[in-house]
Amino acid sequence: MTDAVTRIGIVGTGVISGTYLDHLAKLPGVEVVAVADLDVARAQAIADQNPGIRALPPAELYAADDVDLVVNLTIPAAHASVHQAAMEAGKHVYGEKPLAVDRAEAEPLLKYAAANNLRVGCAPDTVLGTGTQTARVAIDRGDIGVPTAATASFVTPGHELWHPAPEFYYQPGGGPVLDMGPYYVTSLVTLLGPVRRVTARAGQSQQQRKIHTGPRAGETFAVGVPTHVTGVLEHESGALTSLLMSFDVWAARLPRIEVHGTEGSLSVPDPNGFDGTVEIATATQRDWTPLPVAGGYAGAGRGVGVADMARAIRNGEPHRADGALAYHVLDVLESVLEAAAQDQPVDVASTVERPAAVPLGASPDRA
Repeated sequence: MTDAVTRIGIVGTGVISGTYLDHLAKLPGVEVVAVADLDVARAQAIADQNPGIRALPPAELYAADDVDLVVNLTIPAAHASVHQAAMEAGKHVYGEKPLAVDRAEAEPLLKYAAANNLRVGCAPDTVLGTGTQTARVAIDRGDIGVPTAATASFVTPGHELWHPAPEFYYQPGGGPVLDMGPYYVTSLVTLLGPVRRVTARAGQSQQQRKIHTGPRAGETFAVGVPTHVTGVLEHESGALTSLLMSFDVWAARLPRIEVHGTEGSLSVPDPNGFDGTVEIATATQRDWTPLPVAGGYAGAGRGVGVADMARAIRNGEPHRADGALAYHVLDVLESVLEAAAQDQPVDVASTVERPAAVPLGASPDRA
């Protein structure tokens, strides 16, 4: 690691890696120097398209002297093992969500990092954009009074309609709760604080799904997780969030996130994106009215959390998309699935501080 640049190695060169590579190339303070994948040809194809980046086997990437931080873009089932291997080689790690497939895999990662003076970061970093951060400013300055409730909804007919190899979305570590839930719950924790108790119900509309696109179109595969889950999150603040996560809905007109308070309500943009318009309605102004951007990294894309983390490591500061937040979100989501399976409320054992807000006009290399 130089004084100004953190050198990045990416493990996993699937669909999402292209987005990370595009955005990391535009961000200050970070430089991608290597990529790795179990499919050596796929990693080499990425390197061939990006001058200055070399393809390596995973073990050689972990050991490389010019890699300071490993970005883990593997499938959820491999998140924990890749994180552990990279940390054992002395590297900081940042990964796609979820942190691991369950708490039992995730907790040792954080303990190892703490014992070895290493950092763990985790997506989603979408909450660092202007959408969620503007909503946070509005809540923190009291625009809607005291927050009392929220709704959060993600519905789709299923990822097999567009993804050529969607099986992992329907196995442990996937499903609507662990695939898309991290975006929503990370945003909710950023806005309303940690969750202390959950209750839920779950269902599964199909035991088999069919791939609709790509060379394997027409193939079927087994579903191993609930595909429609609804629940209630009780925040430590007392606010209650109604949560709906589904791969079983063909069409719906549901808000992504709304937050309701004693003096008004906020409509929060899609937490799977970085920007979008925040709207407010109050007791005195009932029509929805757009709010001006008031916080967040402007023009952000996938990887801004990596740049935020890299700067924080260089400066000895906390980073925002950190392992503790990701662990709490995973704890909440796993508790939702447990509450549905057990047909009773489940207490969330972990807690976390809300990460620092991103000021208006901030840049990842100086925020």
